[in-house]
Amino acid sequence: MKRLFLISSIALVALSGCNRNQMEHDASGTFETTDILVSAEVPGKIESLDITEGDQLKKGQYIGFIDTTQLFLKKLQLEATSRSVTVRKPNVSIQVAATKDQIAKANIEKARIQRLLRDGAATQKQLDDINSQLDVLKSSLSAQMNSLTTSVQGLDNESNVYQIQVAQIEDQLRRSRITSPMDGTVLAKYIEVGEITQTGKALFKIADTRHLFLKAYLVSDQLSEIKIGQKVTVFINGKDGGQKSYAGEISWIADEAEFTPKTIQTKDERQNLVYAVKIAVDNKDGVIKIGMYGDVDFSNKSN
Repeated sequence: MKRLFLISSIALVALSGCNRNQMEHDASGTFETTDILVSAEVPGKIESLDITEGDQLKKGQYIGFIDTTQLFLKKLQLEATSRSVTVRKPNVSIQVAATKDQIAKANIEKARIQRLLRDGAATQKQLDDINSQLDVLKSSLSAQMNSLTTSVQGLDNESNVYQIQVAQIEDQLRRSRITSPMDGTVLAKYIEVGEITQTGKALFKIADTRHLFLKAYLVSDQLSEIKIGQKVTVFINGKDGGQKSYAGEISWIADEAEFTPKTIQTKDERQNLVYAVKIAVDNKDGVIKIGMYGDVDFSNKSN
């Protein structure tokens, strides 16, 4: 019985000491980060995905690709079709060269008849005939030019359609490359090499673990002490039982109150409603982990 009483007393002392330690700071919370769920942008078989959980990646770093064989073959087909359209395009200058040559010869003949007519060696009918012939040739040239221009424009439009489709395939080929969208740490990998993926299916999750946020909760009376951009001090528990401090900055304050989360303690446990705040912290040494508990002081305190 005495032994049970002694154990209970020790537990109560330890608990009260813990509570006093928590009361030394203005607020407490857990560390969060900005994470991105990277998904497949095209369907296909995963041919390569060279990452493991915990890997540090740089923004834009190439880490794998989705099978592109069918896309590449489709691109070759479209390029071949586009070339065949270009081959069918008529050469306007060659097509109308004969008619222009006939017009040139008819103009020479007209000039000769005009000279003969002035000398009385030709008749007006001959001049009328050559003028009529020139009118026919010019009408024929105009019709040819109109037809050829329409044909060329139609083939150019058809070729442009294929070029746009080629550009679409090239975009899909680029999207088949898997790269990191940010500097960060791989938190989870959801697919393996050889598996089939669909557009929008999650491949991996990455987070910026160098820039974390301590999400803490305050009672309404504490709101007057803080503002956006305010410099604060953040604490985490160290290995030796002490606490390690980091510089922090308030980056967000909730505009609505919420019920106190069960895992969070506040300075005034009698209040059920609290306001969430986020404090930006640079995790340069990598000691702070996502989900770890932390404390914060809004002003310097003497020991």
